[in-house]
Amino acid sequence: MLNGNSSKVSSPFVDENGLPRTSLPLSSNALVVLARRYLKKDEEGRVVETPEEMFRRVAVTIAQADLAYDPSVDVKALEESFYTLITSLKFVPNSPTLMNAGRDLGQLSACFVLPVEDSIESIFEAVKHTAMIHKSGGGTGFSFTRIRPEGDRVKSTHGVASGPISFMTIFDVATETIKQGGTRRGANMGILRVDHPDIIKFITAKKEMENLNNFNISVALTEEFMEAVRTRSDYSLINPRSGAETKRIAAADVFELIVDSAWGSGEPGIIFLDRINRSNPTPKLGDIESTNPCGEQPLLPYESCNLGSLNLARIVRSDRTVDYDDLRDTVHQAVHFLDNVIDVNRFPLPEIAEMTRRTRKIGLGVMGFADMLIQMGIPYNSEKAVEVAEDIMAFIDREAKAASVKLAEERGNFPAYPGSIHDTPQTPLMRNATVTTIAPTGTISIIAGASSGIEPLFAVSYIRKVLDGTELVEAHPLFVSMMKKAGAYSDELMEKIAHSGSIQEVDEVPEDIRRVFVTSMDVSPTDHIAIQAAFQRHTDNAVSKTINFPENATKDDIKEAYQLAWQQGLKGITIYRYGSRPVQVLNLKKDEKKSEPMTGSQGVKTSNGKIAPRPRPLRTFGVTERVRTGCGNLYVTVNKDDQDVCEVFTQMGKAGGCAACQIEAESRLISLALRSGVSPKVIVKQLSGIRCPSPSWQDGDQILSCPDAMARVLRNVGNVDIEHNETVVMSCPECGAVLEPEEGCLLCRSCGFSKCN
Repeated sequence: MLNGNSSKVSSPFVDENGLPRTSLPLSSNALVVLARRYLKKDEEGRVVETPEEMFRRVAVTIAQADLAYDPSVDVKALEESFYTLITSLKFVPNSPTLMNAGRDLGQLSACFVLPVEDSIESIFEAVKHTAMIHKSGGGTGFSFTRIRPEGDRVKSTHGVASGPISFMTIFDVATETIKQGGTRRGANMGILRVDHPDIIKFITAKKEMENLNNFNISVALTEEFMEAVRTRSDYSLINPRSGAETKRIAAADVFELIVDSAWGSGEPGIIFLDRINRSNPTPKLGDIESTNPCGEQPLLPYESCNLGSLNLARIVRSDRTVDYDDLRDTVHQAVHFLDNVIDVNRFPLPEIAEMTRRTRKIGLGVMGFADMLIQMGIPYNSEKAVEVAEDIMAFIDREAKAASVKLAEERGNFPAYPGSIHDTPQTPLMRNATVTTIAPTGTISIIAGASSGIEPLFAVSYIRKVLDGTELVEAHPLFVSMMKKAGAYSDELMEKIAHSGSIQEVDEVPEDIRRVFVTSMDVSPTDHIAIQAAFQRHTDNAVSKTINFPENATKDDIKEAYQLAWQQGLKGITIYRYGSRPVQVLNLKKDEKKSEPMTGSQGVKTSNGKIAPRPRPLRTFGVTERVRTGCGNLYVTVNKDDQDVCEVFTQMGKAGGCAACQIEAESRLISLALRSGVSPKVIVKQLSGIRCPSPSWQDGDQILSCPDAMARVLRNVGNVDIEHNETVVMSCPECGAVLEPEEGCLLCRSCGFSKCN
């Protein structure tokens, strides 16, 4: 039950199952997400708003902006137009607009970039501003390039500087403290130029430190650096304080380090900074140094991004063609809507209000691209898909600019138009400095019932493990309908497919259906990049896309993808190698073997034929690992003897009482099982995924409980391999469904939980 309400209590807002009452075509997952994160609640946390009322609240608020330009406008008609637009689910604005429009907070932008200068005053002013933004529901991006390197002199104190990475931890702690009003958790992007003297420490920061879990990090690569990589030559590191060269190092070695770290953990990402600034629409206002947390929105200091996405799944006709007339109308309405958002927005800082209104950047993007391809019968990993991506985004970008020109005729150009890239005889009018962005649509795609952004499907079918331990099979609705139409549907087959997520090797699925239901695990990195490049060629800002790699991908595979991204004109790239962030519930998995082989450390048979543990050896050797759990630091020791892993000891900091007793009992039972010949793999499978009310995160991994932490250490120290044919995915700590990797973040499409690192 949502909000802890009794199913017997009648409510005008929720039904007997605790889901919001609505007549709109919203899925059960959409209703769960709306209830948890978007709809108004009273002081007891009970939902007091229907989805219709939420959409009406948004439409009424955004329509009011027109009155400032034309007091005689029929604002009721415009309100109805906006209401129809968003309730049709053809267009959905970014989350803060849905959450906050027409409410006291009134902060409607998702992402911001703040300046960080080389002074204590600037750094801590940025920390304060970060807290204010996160409290209002936004995410923040920073470039730490201006901060002098570690060990550099500090004239005012005659001391030495601690460097940018040390200051990033302060931002990280502040983010951890702010919960964004219970709706959105803070996220940050930390960027450092590749020519900063501390670049090596930055690249490895997420490996060596435990306190940057609220940061995505990206290295800003320059054209000079990429050329030096290509020619295998050196490049200069520059002290930002003095502008002097500190030394020259081999570009290829730094590039290899970036690749190595990304292969191991998915971070850092990379952005091509010079390419981003070549597209900077207002160069007179300064250089772009950073992006928002997911990388798709390069912004000047104090700018905010105002995003919304078109649902491509809603513009395909029954004859499998695109309804371009409908799409044109939707684009024009969406641009009008997003421009209005800027005027009614209550920005968290006056500097942000001023800068955002000077450039009036909007970012119209898309979602449901994979759904659209399926409806059109086109495989995601095909040349035809690239052609469709190119055509559809070129049309959207062209019509969005036409809509911006029309608004400029009525309202004037954006104030920073003089000297901008639009300031030409060919474009005398432009309301918005940028109009298109491809964002990771996250929870708004759940609301719209669409696939996320321009990503392929994560899985055709998967097992959702709910909190009471029940396992439910969920499948893509288009797949279910096509299978039923083909007479090939069965519950047993859906469960079989859920064990792998992909259908490419499932013979019971007709070939024509297998051909179009392609998952992220079926798409090669080259095909991922081809789709991203097609959208980037017709997008003002940048494109958010995860380039997926199988677990057995090599570092050379990652390197080739980075070089291809540069050659294809991308502004940035984020990769994710499956299995690089372990300790997860296996919600997508191959069938388990019927029996596990005995190890060399078999137990002793007693006189009645039972198995008893072999005696504890006199001498053991092992490893102790600290794991941060929701209950505190857990110290897990795994010991081996000359036969195999033989015992586990655990200690929870200074804990006593029941907690200490339970942990000791678990350790003793694990040790008995090991010395009785039970395979460590079986123990790991039993303990992995056990959850407590306080899950935690360490090094990007989800720690569900103390038993889950023991399984993590036993697997690592005992060399317990996950079978190569298993797909490793993360489990949502709130509802138990699959967490999907999305541009450096994790998203649950069942309840809307999200976390960026």
